[in-house]
Amino acid sequence: MEHPEGSPSGPALARVPLTKEPAPQSVPATQLPMKVYEAALKTGPDSSSGLATAGFRTAKYLPPEWHQSNYNLYHKAFASCEESERNRDEAKELSESTAAATQRAQKDSTAALGQRLQDIHFWKTELQKEIEELDAETNLLAAQKLRLERALDATEVPYAIATDNLQCRERRQPPDLVCDEVERELLKEAELIRNIQELLKRTLMQASNQMRLNRDHKEVCERDWSDKVETYNIDDKCGRYKNQSTNIQFHPSSVKFEESASTPETWAKFSHDNIYRAERERLASVNLRALIDNILHDVSEDLRMQCAAVNEAFAKRCLELDDTKHKLEHHLKGTLKEIGDQEANIVALKQAIRDKEAPMKVAQTRLYDRSFRPNVELCRDAAQFRLINEVEELTESIESLKKKLREAEQSLRNLEDTRMNLEKEIAVKTNSIFIDRQKCMAHRTRYPTVLKLAGYR
Repeated sequence: MEHPEGSPSGPALARVPLTKEPAPQSVPATQLPMKVYEAALKTGPDSSSGLATAGFRTAKYLPPEWHQSNYNLYHKAFASCEESERNRDEAKELSESTAAATQRAQKDSTAALGQRLQDIHFWKTELQKEIEELDAETNLLAAQKLRLERALDATEVPYAIATDNLQCRERRQPPDLVCDEVERELLKEAELIRNIQELLKRTLMQASNQMRLNRDHKEVCERDWSDKVETYNIDDKCGRYKNQSTNIQFHPSSVKFEESASTPETWAKFSHDNIYRAERERLASVNLRALIDNILHDVSEDLRMQCAAVNEAFAKRCLELDDTKHKLEHHLKGTLKEIGDQEANIVALKQAIRDKEAPMKVAQTRLYDRSFRPNVELCRDAAQFRLINEVEELTESIESLKKKLREAEQSLRNLEDTRMNLEKEIAVKTNSIFIDRQKCMAHRTRYPTVLKLAGYR
């Protein structure tokens, strides 16, 4: 049947052939009620009403009424078909539009998941970078902490040296038991070392606390990073779901927002705050490492400077003692000259023997020190021969003087008192020189180096 132009079922709605069996109707079909048409009875002049028409109906349809009834059926059938065809076209259009909307919604959801994956990857990368930097900074701070511990241990040696020097110098005999410049510098050194030890202990505690803070913030970032990794895997799996996937199913109860769910702003702020706090602690750790560097540098320099000051004071004091001792020896010689000829001769012999001891020590010490010359430098040069000859000459001289001394031994007894008084004072000076030079200054050669005081060894 051709439809008139512009009708609902005209060319504007083109028919599309069906490619599959149409779906069954959702509403069951029922039989329409029969409509009864009441025809007007013929009551006009041509009516046979009232005639004696035995065996025939008295009420019959007229031809126009018959045709009108047929036209009504035709129109009803046409309207029903037209409405059905319009419903089919609308259903097809609705199916196509919903299919396009469904595909578009799924595509938008997949794109949104992809964008979400990019955001998660960004924060995951930033967290991983911060974790690595914080871990490296913690290791550097641990190395600085180790330097502090070594420096603190290294200060024990200078402190032990200073206290030992003070105790040794208490054994000096009067009148050499004086509070001189050496003792003042030693007390200053001991006080300096105690202050440095307190400073290093406080700094060591700060380093330990900072390392703990670094590890705590690293743990927070690691938990956040772990959540990001798990979330990334979940969203990546969700983004790979397709209509043909075999592991998809209905979950009606999941179509809701969780009460504890965060917003994109709070989600990003959470990771941002974690990274910010971690960076703040990392910068604090960097500053603390720089402070430790400065402290260790200043500590090592201060200790070495104070050590040099103490050594210089010791050197000056030893020179003073040497000078006093030499003067006492000179006065001893002058006193001995006033004794009688015999006594003077005996005293001169003894003094001569004593005078040979120092040159002998010098010569033998020179030979001893020269025996440590390295490698080819251990040469039998002219100086070596001369020193050996000098020792032999001194030995011969001492033997001859001793021989003379034995001859004047009786005269020696009369001069012991005077000599003993002078030598007693010389012994006091010798004891002081021994304590300062042999005990204290020799012990101070064990003073730690700058590198050890700075915690590098």
